[in-house]
Amino acid sequence: MGPDSILAMPARLHSLRTHLLTLWALLLASAGATGYLLTEFYAQSAAVQVAQAEVEVARSCREIGDRFAFFTAGWSGGATEIDDTLKGQLTDVVVTALAGHPGVEGGIWTAGAGSAAYAFPTYEGTGPKTDLPSAEIDTIRRINAETLSGERPVAKRRISRTQTLVVQGCPLRGPIHGATAWTMTRVHTDEGRAYGQLLAGFGFLAATVLGSALILGRLLWVLGRRIARLEGQLGRETPEGDLPRLAPTGLRELDRLVEALNAAGLRLGTARQRAAEAERLAALGQLTAGIAHEIRNPLAAIRLKAENALASPDPARPRAALDLVLAQVARLDRLTRDLLSLTQPRTPVLAPVDLAAVLEESAHLHDDLARERGVRIVVAEVPGRRVRLDEAQVRRALDNLVLNALQHSPADGTVRLSAHLGNGRVQIRVADRGPGVAAALRERLFDPFVTGRPDGTGLGLAIVREIARAHGGRVHLAAPPPGSPSPDAPGPGATFEIDLPLVDQPAIDPPEPDISKSDTPETAP
Repeated sequence: MGPDSILAMPARLHSLRTHLLTLWALLLASAGATGYLLTEFYAQSAAVQVAQAEVEVARSCREIGDRFAFFTAGWSGGATEIDDTLKGQLTDVVVTALAGHPGVEGGIWTAGAGSAAYAFPTYEGTGPKTDLPSAEIDTIRRINAETLSGERPVAKRRISRTQTLVVQGCPLRGPIHGATAWTMTRVHTDEGRAYGQLLAGFGFLAATVLGSALILGRLLWVLGRRIARLEGQLGRETPEGDLPRLAPTGLRELDRLVEALNAAGLRLGTARQRAAEAERLAALGQLTAGIAHEIRNPLAAIRLKAENALASPDPARPRAALDLVLAQVARLDRLTRDLLSLTQPRTPVLAPVDLAAVLEESAHLHDDLARERGVRIVVAEVPGRRVRLDEAQVRRALDNLVLNALQHSPADGTVRLSAHLGNGRVQIRVADRGPGVAAALRERLFDPFVTGRPDGTGLGLAIVREIARAHGGRVHLAAPPPGSPSPDAPGPGATFEIDLPLVDQPAIDPPEPDISKSDTPETAP
């Protein structure tokens, strides 16, 4: 598991947060459906209670009719007036009829005198209820009027928020003209077992939904904080470039992941150390082979000339041999000097530098070699301000790049020097119109002893790289400046760019340079 995949972990965990939120939404939908079903169940229970009440008041009304018929049996003629004695007798009839029907009240109604009898024998109060309920008098009057006019039983419901009033009227057959019986009961929908079950169900539902919402919300909050903490720990840079060691989160599942990441970080650090050691040994072997090759050729030439001079009787031969020996010694001296320059740490001494003057002097320094090779050096696009650099080191880097460009430029070619400022950095470019850099050399172009010329040592670009690193910058192979090549240019050319930061304080000297590592060449688009 690499750092990029590890840092992408919070993005993938975002789907886990979505899943939890989806689970929360499903829980709310389930709670809504359950609440709806509970309400419907209660409504059906209430409807059953009302239907049972209608049956009960109808039966009790018929009971009054039967008792009334028995009471008036054998009467001759018709009664025109209902006195107190008759009212008392009729009340006894109603009491007898309703005694076996709990919660039902009723009476006898006449078209002329109104209420002829009323009773509520099962009334649960301090005493028997003898007066008509004033709130339902109009309802009682209408139900009896409809019953009398239709000469058939009539049932009515009056539904309110807390109860349903059920009223039944039935005609009476007998000597009393215009008499009807009525019964009435109340179904309290906010009381009873069904209502209690409804309240209990809603209470349990609310508790489970609220508890689940709190648990899921806390889980989302805790998980988000733990993941943000892990992201912050993973985003911290370590001096060795390894994965940072993660602290436990307190969540068992995440801690298993943390332990796995810590173990992977240890393995990665160990593997990196082994790879660095192997790379260092390989670079050391390559450097040793390069040095041995560069020293062996001059020594072989010196030995051959010396042996020939000793074996030749010509007195002029030793003189020529000594000249060659001195030339090869000078070559070895240059090689040794370049190696020391490459391996010795550099601490830039920053001071204000006129960059235009540095580029002009570097171009002027190589005028003779340029004329000898038929190449022209051009300085263009130089900023008119001073920058803080180590002038001596920058001059040496420029010398190496200009010499490299002259050696690869064809006759009638042009070497172009330029500099640009922007975004707190300075870029110094040296471009030629030679054959360019072979693809096989691009990956190792800045390594020591890597060169495309048979007579080159391959140390010039490596020295430029170390100077750029000492300034906190880099050097790379870039694209030629836009518009610089001409249509008849002899080759694609090569452009080397030294990219340095503009600083107001001394640059930090890096640790001992590792000449085995090289920048990866970049090609600008």
